[in-house]
Amino acid sequence: MIIRKKEHWFRMLFVWRGSVLPKVLPRLLALFLLSFVIVYLHGHILSYKVPLNPAPLTLFGFVLALFLGFRNNASYERFWEGRKLWGAQLNITRSLVRQALTLVNTKIADASVITFVALLTACTYALKHQLRGTDPTEDLRKRLSEKQFKLVEQEQYKPIVITRLLGEWVQKAKLENNIDSIQQARFDANIDKIADVIGGCERIASTPIPYSYRVLLHRTVYIYCFLLPFGLVDSLRWFTPFIVVFIAYTFVAFEAIADEIEEPFGTDTNDLALSNMCEMIETTLLELAGRHTAATAKKQDIFID
Repeated sequence: MIIRKKEHWFRMLFVWRGSVLPKVLPRLLALFLLSFVIVYLHGHILSYKVPLNPAPLTLFGFVLALFLGFRNNASYERFWEGRKLWGAQLNITRSLVRQALTLVNTKIADASVITFVALLTACTYALKHQLRGTDPTEDLRKRLSEKQFKLVEQEQYKPIVITRLLGEWVQKAKLENNIDSIQQARFDANIDKIADVIGGCERIASTPIPYSYRVLLHRTVYIYCFLLPFGLVDSLRWFTPFIVVFIAYTFVAFEAIADEIEEPFGTDTNDLALSNMCEMIETTLLELAGRHTAATAKKQDIFID
């Protein structure tokens, strides 16, 4: 995900990086060439004049815009829910580290608490890799002991397995009389919340918007865009290719944006910056535990996941 400072309105007109324009530009060029040919042929296909005018296209364009609005709302709802889940992950892990430092009878620099922090960060990285379908080996090796890594390595749902290790850490603290039963229950409640976050992310990742709905809208957008030149050629003449591309950019770009944010955990330009979130969570947990480290990412105008 690319995050920019607020741009001047004029500079926004020429933003390329982070825009969907590079993705849709070949389609717009194809529409421009098609419109140019249609104008050259005066709206004829062979010897048949296509009897279209702007009126029905205007009405149909309004309806199509409404359907695109619903499509974008559905996609953005998935994107925003994913962001809220990762925000919850940040808050829950902070609460767990605070509990480990204040409720457990141990010093702030105790290796046991650092182990607990490492498990929390490993769970976060494992969730990121599971959602993206990438290899978590390197990130997990850095944060887990050899024994823990061997337990997690071959499992399919690694974040959930790590929550079991978190529970075992709490159980060990209880057996060693470092916490009482009430404090153990408070730990377990927050670990359950992490499981809820993992399940919520899995639900978004495994339940896309119905394919038939996407296909229907996709076909409708492109059929409408290819019919536009026939409806405008008689009134706009050689301005037709430019107006068609301008209108098509709105519809095609809306569809492209909806496709990107529909799967918020991917690596497209407008997807969630999960790598940055993982680094930020790790940094704040280490700071809570009294392990001040250099920032994992320098402050810049643009952050790219």
